[in-house]
Amino acid sequence: MKAVNLKTIKEYMLVTLGTLLLIAGIYFFKFPNNFTTGGVSGISLVLGSIVPGISSGMFVLITNMALLAIGFIFVGGSFGIKTIYSSVLFSVGIVALEKIYPMSAPFTDQPFMELTYAVLLTALGSSIIFNTGASSGGTDIIAMILKKYTEIDIGKALLLSDGLIAASAFFVFGAKTGMFSLMGLIIKTTAIDIFIENFTLCKFFIIVTTKSDEICDYIMKIMHHGATVSDAEGAFTHTGKKLVMVACKRAEALSLRKKVKEIDHDAFTFITNTSEIIGKGFRQ
Repeated sequence: MKAVNLKTIKEYMLVTLGTLLLIAGIYFFKFPNNFTTGGVSGISLVLGSIVPGISSGMFVLITNMALLAIGFIFVGGSFGIKTIYSSVLFSVGIVALEKIYPMSAPFTDQPFMELTYAVLLTALGSSIIFNTGASSGGTDIIAMILKKYTEIDIGKALLLSDGLIAASAFFVFGAKTGMFSLMGLIIKTTAIDIFIENFTLCKFFIIVTTKSDEICDYIMKIMHHGATVSDAEGAFTHTGKKLVMVACKRAEALSLRKKVKEIDHDAFTFITNTSEIIGKGFRQ
């Protein structure tokens, strides 16, 4: 029970960190420069500029709360407590910053630098949230509704909608901002994939050895991992060997590589990167 509570606390801390990075990227860099790189914040930025009396931050709050309500109606509470928490924290955080630290202009006169911060902070924040199995709500809730009731390719549908939101900047804020917004959307999509892959990156070893017992002892007793062993034969020497296959965290890879070389100097070791390991000790 204690371990479960610690895991839950850690997950919520990560969701909080990711959401705060998302807030910082959007409020301090995206909003002042009118970068409409998709999502609820992009829609809110456009609406905030054409509807008098309601700020972009307030539109974020209204839109996210409306989408949460619609989500409950159509898909129930399956999007999870962490998603609700992140969505509420994100919306309230944006509105609070508008009151505490109003921004009437960008920090600098360098839009490309500001776009870089807007994209990297939001991509990193989203990746941290996604890695906990949650999201910041918004258009992800629309995706869940589409997935439940239609045959539409969700990824393409969301990319199309984000592209349309980004393209709207051409008509609302001008060609320069529109081009920055489309470029930001492309970079953000790529950056999220890179961040997520690096968060989950592990190492996969295939060790060709004649001393599999000693290597497996180290893997099981010191690293506390399992391993798979199969028979093999050298094509040139026809000597019987063993293949030891094991997956481990990136931080463990160096010590395993050194230990293999220490146990069997003639071992032949293949080491590859993988970000999708599903099973006990990794992703369930």
